[in-house]
Amino acid sequence: MRGKLTKIGTDTIFDVPREISQTTDVNHKYVVKKGGGEGIVKIGLLGGTFNPIHTGHLTLAQESWHQLSLDKVVFIPSHIPPHKEIEGAVSAADRLNMVRLALEGDDRFEISTYELDKEDISYSIETIRHSRDVYGPEAEFYFLSGADCAENLSTWKDIDAILESVTFVIATRPEYEGKCLYEDRIKRITIPGVDVSSNMVRKRILDREPIDFIVPANVVQYIRNKGLYRD
Repeated sequence: MRGKLTKIGTDTIFDVPREISQTTDVNHKYVVKKGGGEGIVKIGLLGGTFNPIHTGHLTLAQESWHQLSLDKVVFIPSHIPPHKEIEGAVSAADRLNMVRLALEGDDRFEISTYELDKEDISYSIETIRHSRDVYGPEAEFYFLSGADCAENLSTWKDIDAILESVTFVIATRPEYEGKCLYEDRIKRITIPGVDVSSNMVRKRILDREPIDFIVPANVVQYIRNKGLYRD
């Protein structure tokens, strides 16, 4: 069974049909029903280039969902992140397709293409405001980030507004904590150490080394089929 093809700019996006995947793209008014009945919906927001998505991203999402008792974790692929360049000559469509494949069939997770659709620099404060419009004013938002973000929060656009509007979560690995100027305004959780990064994955592909088990199997197959990150 095939899904429909849509476009981001000149790139083709393959939409996984609902019969195959429970992963939802959320960019319009949307209501999440709390699993245990009535109550405030708790939403985790996880942004990134996901270039490519790997087990570190998925561990962060799963542990945040579990430890914070979240109803959903929303993956938000960025178009142009303000603090890094997108390397590897991979299109936004490919990055989105890999996220969809990685999350396929897991109803704890959703995807927002808000930042990709903007085709502009992705500022977190704008994404947070959009998410509140999507999920409603009563939702509680948890902005999820790795320990490496802790040290540069002072450079983020409207960081004070961000910290006032969400619970900012820093996922600390046993071997790396990261110092933060806003320690009294963030929440830390400890997640299992997963020593993998997108940069490492890209380098292994370039060096013709295997990436099995550090990247989801269907994403590995997608990368191989399309010859991504080869040069």
